[in-house]
Amino acid sequence: MKLTFALILALQDYIHMSVCVWAQDWPEPDKELVDKYEGLKAVFLKRLVNAWEKAKDAIQPALESSPTGGQAKEIFEEMRKRPRVESAIKIIGGLASELEPVVDKARMALLGAYGQYLRPYIGEHLDKAITNIKPVLDTVLPHEG
Repeated sequence: MKLTFALILALQDYIHMSVCVWAQDWPEPDKELVDKYEGLKAVFLKRLVNAWEKAKDAIQPALESSPTGGQAKEIFEEMRKRPRVESAIKIIGGLASELEPVVDKARMALLGAYGQYLRPYIGEHLDKAITNIKPVLDTVLPHEG
């Protein structure tokens, strides 16, 4: 009983500390930093979409010609038509749209904290690393089709 009570008190203090840390006002990120982040994010997402499309285009003919590929496609189509799956997709989509403002606020808080506390020390090194990795990514995972 004493151990349970001590655990509850410890968790209460931990939760209070966590809420206090996230409830504080975080510095606003510079517009230049936000624009740079948004640009890098957009290019990264383009790279992922292009990689997905290339993989799909490469695998699709092989799947269509094999008997197991056709069966897998039929099973997938049947699952998509099920009401539970449709409901789950709608719920997940709704949760994603509901969480978007929270995620944006957290992203801006982290960018602000990075801009104020870390960027003066590691910003130049990180920028050089990103610049140096871009040619490799352009070769392996291009962002333009």
